[in-house]
Order: sequence, then C-alpha cells, then structure tokens
Amino acid sequence: MSWLRRIAPWARRHRWFLGVLGLGAALRIVTMLGYRPALWFPDSYSYVVTAMRPKPDLVRPAGYSMFLRLLEPLHDFGFVVLTQHVLGLLTSVMIYVAVIRRRRPLWAGALASAPVLLDAYQVQLEHLLVSDALFTFLVVAAVFVALRPLTWRTAVATGLLLAAATLTRTVGLPLVAAFAVLLLWYGSRAAGKAAASADDTGGQAGTAQGSRRGLPWRVVGAFLAAALVPVVAYGGWFWAAHHRVGLVGSNGAFLYARTMSFADCRVMRPPADLAVLCDDRPPARRPPSQDYVWDPDSPLVRLPGITFLSETDALAGRFAWLAIRSQPLDYVATTVDEFARTFVWGRPVYPDAEVYGYYEFPSKTPAPPGRHPAVVGTRFAELYQRGPISTRVVEPFAGVMRAYQSVVFLPGVLLLPVLLFPPLAVAARWARRLVASRGAASRTGDGWRLAWAVPWAVAVLLLLIPAATAEFDYRYVLPATPLAFLAAALALRPRSRR
Repeated sequence: MSWLRRIAPWARRHRWFLGVLGLGAALRIVTMLGYRPALWFPDSYSYVVTAMRPKPDLVRPAGYSMFLRLLEPLHDFGFVVLTQHVLGLLTSVMIYVAVIRRRRPLWAGALASAPVLLDAYQVQLEHLLVSDALFTFLVVAAVFVALRPLTWRTAVATGLLLAAATLTRTVGLPLVAAFAVLLLWYGSRAAGKAAASADDTGGQAGTAQGSRRGLPWRVVGAFLAAALVPVVAYGGWFWAAHHRVGLVGSNGAFLYARTMSFADCRVMRPPADLAVLCDDRPPARRPPSQDYVWDPDSPLVRLPGITFLSETDALAGRFAWLAIRSQPLDYVATTVDEFARTFVWGRPVYPDAEVYGYYEFPSKTPAPPGRHPAVVGTRFAELYQRGPISTRVVEPFAGVMRAYQSVVFLPGVLLLPVLLFPPLAVAARWARRLVASRGAASRTGDGWRLAWAVPWAVAVLLLLIPAATAEFDYRYVLPATPLAFLAAALALRPRSRR
C-alpha cells in the first residue's frame, strides 16, 4: 500500500478540487441514469444526418458530426453523451491545472472549476446531442496550451485546437484572429525581456538575443498555418459539395434575422429586390430573431426555394448590411441589449418557450419531432442507434436532477463581476505601483499579471459575437463561463514559492 502513502499528501493538498470533481462526476452519473440514452435538440437531427451521410451542411460545420461518426461503431447515443460528460470533467481539470500551474491559490482553482462541474445547465447541455460540450472542451484546451511557455510547438497545438473548434462551431473563426494578436503581443513582450536580459549579461547572450527577436513572427506563423490549413481544407470540401465559398451557407440569413430586431425599411429605403424582405410591423411587435430563419411566415422563408440557397442567402446578407449601414446606432443598441441578457438575474424565458424548454430536464418523454428535417433525421438516428432513440425518463434519478436544476445554476448577474474583476484588479494594481514608484514602475513580473488576458478576451468574444451576429441564447453563455472564471483566478496574486 505504499502508493496510498504517496498519494495521500497529494490528495490532501488538492482536496477541495477533488471534492468538487467528485460531486460533478456524481451529478453526471445520476443524469445518465435518469435520461437514457440522451436528450435531443432540434439541431441534433441534422448533426446525425451529416454523420451518417458525410456532406458539409449549409447551416452548421461538420466537426460535431465527425465526432458522432467517430463513435458510430458503438451504436449508442448513451456512449456519445458519456463521452461529452467526460469532456466536461476534463475541462474542469484543465481550468484547475492552469490556475495552480501559475501559482494561484488552490481554492481559486477549485472555485474556477466549480461552474463547469456543478452548474445544472452545464450538466444538461452535456447530455444534449449538440456541439457545445465538444466546442467548450476544444476552446478551453486551446487556452490551456496557450498559457504554456511560448514555443512553435505550443503555437501549433493551439492552432490545431482552434481549427477543430472552428469546424465545430463557426464562432471559433474570429478566435483565430484574436489568438494571433495575443500571441504576437505576448511573444513580443517575451522577446523584449530576453533582449534586455541579454544586454545585461552580454557575451553569449547576444546570440540568444538575435534568435529570440524572430520568435514572435515564427510562432504566429506556425499558429496561423496550423489553424487555417484545416479550415481552408474544409472550405475546399464545402466548395466541392455546394460550389460556394465559406464554411457554411447561412451567414447572410442569420445576419438578416439579427437585423430584423431593428431594421426599418422607411429608413433603409431598400431597392425593389430587397424590399421583399421588409417587415412592416414595428420592431417591438416582431417575433424573436430566430423566427425569421425558421418560421414559414418569415419574408425570407416565403421566397421560392430553400432558405439557404446561394441567391437567397446573398439577398439576405445584402439586406442585413444595408440595415447596419443605414441604422448603425440601432444595430449597436440592439447588440448591447442582446449582450446584456447574459447578466440578468435568474433565467427568464428567451428567445421563446420552445427553445427554453430544451435546456430543462424534462419530466416526461419528449414528443417525437414534427418538422420534416427532424423526421428525416430520426430515421438516420435510428440507423445510428440500431434501435429506438426516444428518451426514457427514469425516476427517481430524473427527479433528482430536475430538483437540482431548479436550485443550482450560475445566475447571469454573478457572471458580470467575474468578468469585470480581472481588468479592474490589474488596473488598480498598476495604479498603486505607479504611485509607489512615482512613474518609474518596472515591467518585470508583468507576465503573471497579464496571464488573465487570454481567457478573458476569449470569454468576452464568445459572449459578444452571437449577440452581434445572431441573438442571445443561454447555451452560448456556458462555453464562456469557465474561461471567465479562469481569467478571474489568474488575476489574483500568485502564491509565494516555498
């Protein structure tokens, strides 16, 4: 039993995190016992169709479908959600390790990992057959690697992870540009400090100085190559399938839906070909933005052919950009309004009761889908499962999770101070240093103070991009939450070395 004696001190040291991790694992076991084999969302069926009949989808990239395809030989959606739950647990481990590796307090690491482990809506999202659990894992893994010492290897690993995230959800593509800027900035600072050290030591350090000056550009180049080559390759597959440039064929339609929260054709004065997309109702009386993509009464859906035809999507995109150019302040105001929904108390129903209901643990077996694409998807899902796919609600386990979900979740209003803490804390710390040194503050040691910037920037982008290009959705908040808590933990002062 010598291994027990060796592991006991480690377990005592990390007992808070291990306790939270154990509770998170128990919640996932209860969920799997209560809802068998998995929970379904409207998007789930199209993911399964693409997995069983590989071809780029016009609405969603195929990354999650390929994840399903990888697990298809097991013929069990229960194993798919088990894998997603494991990814959730691994996400929490990466958060904790990133915190303690930077010598932050152990309690801060346990606290930063708690939302992804204990939030009932996070557990429920992992049990849904949607891309978010995989996307969250990939983005957190990219941040985790990016916080390692900067080399071309870590840059390549970060780029590959972001490429996989982009091909899982297209919101990952802007993150590639953000990471490139952050890596260049961070690498330039590291090279500058190395050069200063070389100047102090002289002699052999001169050679190191010369080699490090090229480091940021080499690192960023390696990162961009690793991130963009898979994305461009997927774009080639998309072109071969649809003869269209891009990763999806719905950007114009969704941006059109987004602008319908404010677009006023009396202000826009669109040409005749765009005027068919106008809605004469005042914005306050219009349905949620998503209805303009899916509702049969939408001006876009009423056009001939499918909604995501190349011509239709281009027409919708032209209308959207005309609305933004004609009413820029209204666009900014509605974007801020959508963004602000992230930080409200509780979870008010939005965008409508149907979508909101998919994020709740159900009390009875959900009804079979009625829309044609989902009916077709059901047949493919039954081939995948080799049997029925309806969710069985098993008591008392399901009741335990419903009761838990009614109590344990992170209110949006608490996420706001978590996001504000890192920049405010660091700004206050810099101000104190400047006053103490009377304007001659040293830049040495800034590295630990600025480590929070990477997860913080990614969290803000993950919240802001959907608000600007689509609409607020509760499932879009959950991937940003662990990164916001990681940033807050990294903004704390490090523990002293012993």
